[in-house]
Amino acid sequence: MTGRTRQIVAGVLALTSAALTHAVLAPEARAEAPAGQMTWAIHFTLAPTLFEPAETPGLITPFMILYALHDAMLKPMPGKSMAPSLAESWSMSPDGLIYELILRKGVRFHNGEPVTAEDVKFSFERYRGISAKTLKDKVAAVETPDAGRIRFRLKRPWPDFMTFYGTPATGAGWIVPKKYVEKVGEEGFKKHPIGAGPYRFVSFNPGVELVLEAFQGYWRKTPSVKQLAFKVVTDSSTRLAMLKRGEADIAYATTGPLGEEVRRSPGLTLQPTQFSSTHWVVFADQWEASAPWHDRRVRLAATYAVDRQAVNQAETLGFSRITGSIIPASFEFYWQPPIYPYDLAKARQLLAEAGYPKGFDAGDFWCDAGTTNYAEPFLNYFQAVGIRTRLRPLERAAFLKAYQEKKLKNIIYGLSGISGNAATRIESFTASTGAYAYGGYPDIDGLVREQATELDTKKREAILHRIQQLMHEKVMYLPIWQHALLQAYGPRVAESGLGLITDYPWSAPYEDLRLKGK
Repeated sequence: MTGRTRQIVAGVLALTSAALTHAVLAPEARAEAPAGQMTWAIHFTLAPTLFEPAETPGLITPFMILYALHDAMLKPMPGKSMAPSLAESWSMSPDGLIYELILRKGVRFHNGEPVTAEDVKFSFERYRGISAKTLKDKVAAVETPDAGRIRFRLKRPWPDFMTFYGTPATGAGWIVPKKYVEKVGEEGFKKHPIGAGPYRFVSFNPGVELVLEAFQGYWRKTPSVKQLAFKVVTDSSTRLAMLKRGEADIAYATTGPLGEEVRRSPGLTLQPTQFSSTHWVVFADQWEASAPWHDRRVRLAATYAVDRQAVNQAETLGFSRITGSIIPASFEFYWQPPIYPYDLAKARQLLAEAGYPKGFDAGDFWCDAGTTNYAEPFLNYFQAVGIRTRLRPLERAAFLKAYQEKKLKNIIYGLSGISGNAATRIESFTASTGAYAYGGYPDIDGLVREQATELDTKKREAILHRIQQLMHEKVMYLPIWQHALLQAYGPRVAESGLGLITDYPWSAPYEDLRLKGK
């Protein structure tokens, strides 16, 4: 069991369910009906897969919508990294093989049906996101002793079970209504999702806008704002213009120069949100002997070639944290690697030693269209040492699909902002079996398997530190930064929800948002 899991178990078992409910998430008096609309200008194209907990792809993106439409058994909330939600409490057997969760009484989906243990079991079994194989290979059985209890039996002790199930590391613990899904089918559910969250689905215009309305039966409290609108605006200048005109209340992902403009604009507020998102360049072809990226010296040259602090200052006003790892510093079992400095002469020397004194044509550089501003400077830095490449942005859903299906070649702008620990990030992106891994190394794979069943925290930490050392020594990635998004909000907003949940980038909890005058 990890140190974090021990702390969580101790905390949960030390309090009664009633005390937890009162202290952490007590329902508040429903003083007045929801009113008004809050509008977001978002930086990527919405797709129906983002409404679906079963398909969470290893990024924090879908939770922007899941926190509104759906609810989880446990989830991060203000002041808590794993707060009881649909589950009012949970416990683990002494041998680490059984986890039992007690459902909160009286909770209902948007269609009025009660949330039951069968819905919880159904949601787990239909989960098909990034960590589905990891979870299902290790869970022997999911039992429902009665309508208010759910029991997970593991095949062997697994210290990360609650990390995967009780945080946004996956969507497996976010609950959907079994009867409704079976009635309308998978595609019907995506067209009109029903959940147990603070907001219910109203309408979706693909590529344009998603509209949600307050669910007055939400168990925690009735939301203050009646309607939420998420407008797709992929151009950052347009998002800022909408904010200035009052057409949007919150604008996500403002870039550096526009962030300065927000600071200068009366009535607008800049809100950097630092969270557990690391960005890195993936050398997808490093396992192909004929590719230049197969040579460690070429990968190291690319790393020396980029002035990451200059990009940080230009794009996020210096709020991001330069890192030498794909793992956030706040994660359990994180190892602090040395950070390679910006050194053009060293980069050119390494390329010459590798047989590329004049550089080489590196082909395509793939990225999510929402990260184009961050990826573009890399082309110029690579070009300066002779690494010639072309940026190929893809709409977010298409990018993630192609990334997971291993269809992208050469280099990729990779990132992840989901919860977890060092092991969960490594299992997804570094182990050869990982959903986003284009290859692997036998020594790392062996250590990944070893740590997965190690219950001694100190021994497990030593193994995970060694894995991270090997990742650094092999130059598997070009780590960029632990990201800070520059968000902005307008004069009507009393509570934006930005930063209320630690290490989470979006507005949340939605039921806590307020407009002025409310």
